[in-house]
Amino acid sequence: MADAFADLHAAAAALGAKLFTVTVHDPEAHLFRRAYTSHPIDYPTSGTKPMVEDDWSRLVIGEGKSFVANTTAAFAPYFPDHELINALGCHSAMNIPIKRGDGAVVGTVNLLSDANHFTSEKAAAYEALVDEATPALLRAIAATPLA
Repeated sequence: MADAFADLHAAAAALGAKLFTVTVHDPEAHLFRRAYTSHPIDYPTSGTKPMVEDDWSRLVIGEGKSFVANTTAAFAPYFPDHELINALGCHSAMNIPIKRGDGAVVGTVNLLSDANHFTSEKAAAYEALVDEATPALLRAIAATPLA
């Protein structure tokens, strides 16, 4: 099942994503758990992020819409690890929700790249990749332990 994550990573990298992770939303624990990473040293799959009630979570989890920030200043309020992101050469971010058929967000695809990378055309291309991969992503997420 991890092939779904790796296949999407390869497709996203071909569009210019420099850092790629997939997180699984664990609403009971109020966490996001990293299920896949392109950078296992900096962002290991054992990593978690707390679920915080903010504009990012309202947009991505609540509304099921993608978050796009083309500068560090735009994503830094939501990403406490923004200095590490910058140190890895990334200055823009995009988070795409992975949704079940009922619209519930079960995870996110997280992409980071150069400043101003996520133009409207590129963002639409990344979203199309995630939409196409969603059935395989949902199977992979279902097979991912939350503990």
